[in-house]
Amino acid sequence: MFFSLAPMRDAMWIYAVFTFLLSEAWSMEVDSHFNQGSEVNLTCSNETRKEMLFIRWKIELKNKKTCQIGSIDGRSDDDCKDGKSLRNTSSGLSYLHIPNISETDEGKYDCDSTYTGGNDHHVIHVTVTVPPSVSAWMYHQDNKVVAVCKAERGKPAANISWNHVGNVSSVKSGSNGYFTVESRLELLEEMDTENLSCAVSHPSWKRERIIVPKLQKADHSLRLYALIVGVIIVISAGFLFFAWRKIMPFSLLTYPLVTRRCRQSDTTQSKSPPAEEVEEVEPYASYVQRVNSIYNSSADLFT
Repeated sequence: MFFSLAPMRDAMWIYAVFTFLLSEAWSMEVDSHFNQGSEVNLTCSNETRKEMLFIRWKIELKNKKTCQIGSIDGRSDDDCKDGKSLRNTSSGLSYLHIPNISETDEGKYDCDSTYTGGNDHHVIHVTVTVPPSVSAWMYHQDNKVVAVCKAERGKPAANISWNHVGNVSSVKSGSNGYFTVESRLELLEEMDTENLSCAVSHPSWKRERIIVPKLQKADHSLRLYALIVGVIIVISAGFLFFAWRKIMPFSLLTYPLVTRRCRQSDTTQSKSPPAEEVEEVEPYASYVQRVNSIYNSSADLFT
């Protein structure tokens, strides 16, 4: 809970209201950008500590609960408890100190101050800037030279310009508050590119960065990969072909023998039943022959 000041704070607010009605009040709202990792000091009044009666910072961050840091009649309190603090310069000027600012400190900083003779109300929208990673290169395409200048993951987006006139196209993409900008410059192949350069500017830098694109060497890795794959396919096909040539003559020689043996086996099996019939008929034939011989012998006796 912010300040358990009860009647003292009420008295101060009554005094502040009368001061506001009887004197000039200043109100200001600004957008401020700070480099990530830097030390930040925010002020909302030019009055010194001797003249300051009341000061309060109401801080609304993106992913945190609203908190307050302030001082009244020399007593201070802080329910943010995240490293921010009220400090004073050697001359007694009050300011809010943010150490090692990061994206978690982005948000709205609302300050009310009351001093002898007036009051101030300042709203500061704090944004953290992140410098981009920059690169540049060139390559040949058909009868043209294409130069590329790229600024990756900057916050906010960077600006890119060229020192040559040509067909320029730019693409900007963003993700999670970070932006990537890519600018392409197309030049005729016969144009001089020796002094070609791109300039990248960003709020994180005091000066723009000048980058000279380097000619990109042809990438032969894809061709080499295709060549290796082709050689492997040819060798595999040759191996399979010779293996097939080795196996096929043996198959051609053995196939007739196997077929002949199968046919002979089938013929033998098909001829087996008649042999059995002969074996069954032979006893009957011998029996008839014997009967006939007996009959002939009997006939000879009677003649």
